[in-house]
Amino acid sequence: QVQVLESGGGLVQAGGSLRLSCTASGLTFNDYVLGWFRKIPENQRDGVSCIARSGKDTYYADSARGRFTISRDSAKNTLYLQMNDLKPDDTAMYYCAAVKQSDTWLLAYRCTYAYWADAYWGQGTQVTVSS
Repeated sequence: QVQVLESGGGLVQAGGSLRLSCTASGLTFNDYVLGWFRKIPENQRDGVSCIARSGKDTYYADSARGRFTISRDSAKNTLYLQMNDLKPDDTAMYYCAAVKQSDTWLLAYRCTYAYWADAYWGQGTQVTVSS
């Protein structure tokens, strides 16, 4: 049974940092492209960042580029999102997703939520940034 579990969210002041983690079990980690998405109430999930199976290619939403860094550790079956210089607009529920697709697929579709419908999703971790 596949399980995806996020952690690391919390309350932080604007300008602060958080590191989100996502541990996946029950799957062959290196067969999956991985991504972070976020959702605020009444909105759909938006892609924040995603990473190729190899870990060599990464993609970021414009709002995350330059402040967030995605990485993966195959030895630990864990995905990370280092978030620096957090802003109140970053407040959201953050979700980790794993989809069994190729790096070529990721190049084409990146973190577009509509293409991740068949992914395994975690339950989310809340990030709240105060001003």
